Amino acid sequence: MVLVKKAIKGNSKALELLLQKHYEQLYRNAYLYVQNKEDSLDIVQETAYQAFRSIKSLKKPEYFMTWLTKIVIHCAMNHYRQRKDVIPLTDEILSKQTSRSTEPAYELMDAIKELKESFRTTLILFYYHDYSIKMISEVMELPEGTVKTNLSRGKQALRKCLKEEMIHG
Repeated sequence: MVLVKKAIKGNSKALELLLQKHYEQLYRNAYLYVQNKEDSLDIVQETAYQAFRSIKSLKKPEYFMTWLTKIVIHCAMNHYRQRKDVIPLTDEILSKQTSRSTEPAYELMDAIKELKESFRTTLILFYYHDYSIKMISEVMELPEGTVKTNLSRGKQALRKCLKEEMIHG
């Protein structure tokens, strides 16, 4: 908590230490969105930049991780939106994607990536990061009831997507 308070007061070294401490979690959050090492690293870098720019806006030091998670999710969603329409150009990339999609874990992530953004984020935070409904509510700035609805509807949409994938292969 001391480092967070120092960072809020403008100590860039304190913020740098905090970002290093939470690097793995930032990277995992980014990777869940883009499924790609290079893009994940770009997102972490953008997150660090945004954190340096806006650390003074953090009012309560105890919400540092909520605040930082919100930034990485926002950066990841922006990156995902920008890259969504990019088409791979080489046969090597296409063959990797084809073979990769046959594995169940990748099928699940591919299905999650197809979900509406609010459902995707809610499911990732709840199931991959074990965030509580209350914590997700704070990160996404939504009422807890809306988070519960997104979780329920997201699971329904995911089931439907996975069933269609099994049927249509």
